[in-house]
Amino acid sequence: MKKLNLGKFQNKLRNKFLKLGVNLIGPETIFFSTDTKLGKNVTIEPYVVIGPKVKIGNNVTIKSFSHLEGCKIENKVEIGPYARIRPKTILQEGSKVGNFVEIKKSILGKKSKVNHLSYIGDSDIGKSVNIGAGTITCNYDGVKKSKTRIKDNVFIGSNSSLVAPITIDKESIVGAGSVITKNVRKKALALTRSTQLEVMNYKRKKK
Repeated sequence: MKKLNLGKFQNKLRNKFLKLGVNLIGPETIFFSTDTKLGKNVTIEPYVVIGPKVKIGNNVTIKSFSHLEGCKIENKVEIGPYARIRPKTILQEGSKVGNFVEIKKSILGKKSKVNHLSYIGDSDIGKSVNIGAGTITCNYDGVKKSKTRIKDNVFIGSNSSLVAPITIDKESIVGAGSVITKNVRKKALALTRSTQLEVMNYKRKKK
């Protein structure tokens, strides 16, 4: 009986949003909460779950297999597929969160992008920032959470680890594969890499 009631309840929510003009692709696979708020011209693809306390603005696209809870999504934002937006996250206008990205308790500034395979936690990210694939904010040291601040027009190279507390100042660049443990100054290039070593004519040991 409970399953039947849940199905009826979800259908009621789906029908409500369809009547309001929300574009639900595969509505039977999309789940809402009673307090979900959706703006105009919103498209939600199949297999999306929207948990409690989610507010979504206008001209937003949420792609398949994404999960949102306790977050605010401003206008012209694109999310997913396979994205997880956790509580106390704000995605500002024109920002983009791609596939296999998790964001928690963070602000992603206007026109900033985290396109794939990244974890952003306890962070304040400015405008027009590009976060490369595989980047993580190391926000937890086993005892407390610390803040990462990335200012406007910063480029973070792929596979970088940003060890909080840390500030990356405006228009700076973090080279791919870096572990950044100190603040980066404005318009600077920050790199931490080991020297590449090659052993010529190397032969693997045989069993």
